[in-house]
Amino acid sequence: MKRAMLLVVVAVLGFAWHTSAETEQANSVQQEILGTWKLVSYVREEVASGAKSDVMGAHPSGYINYGRDGRMMVMIVGGDRRKPAGAVATPEEARALLTSMLAYAGTYTIDTQAKIVVHHVEISWDQSRTGTDQVRSYELEEKHITLTTEPSADPATGKTTVRTLVWEKMD
Repeated sequence: MKRAMLLVVVAVLGFAWHTSAETEQANSVQQEILGTWKLVSYVREEVASGAKSDVMGAHPSGYINYGRDGRMMVMIVGGDRRKPAGAVATPEEARALLTSMLAYAGTYTIDTQAKIVVHHVEISWDQSRTGTDQVRSYELEEKHITLTTEPSADPATGKTTVRTLVWEKMD
């Protein structure tokens, strides 16, 4: 009887320690991800061929922000965007500006066990992502976070690709 009781106590304590460690890890990731991150690179890899290319040119600009309130926002623009010639963009200029950007906002959740962050999109620049869940695997390393998409149809090419974005934490 004493042996059985001892085993129960050890099991309960072990479970409590394991649950506490998981909670601490989740809280640590939640704290690390908070704040504003600046885009360093944005690359696509075609699943079929392995070919890699820059998604929005060699020098895209962008920011992603994760808030304490569970909300997130992201905006990315191509590096070769041109300001409209006049005060109002022509239809061609407006089309070029719209197709050289990506922006959306909503809430986010983190699964530390699977190492994924899910962006629950409430609004998007072109409505294509509104109402969707954008799943990203993440890798945190010092002042950088790498977000990688699941294999999916590339919005620009239609080919199945994996897109990888590297972000640097703003101080």
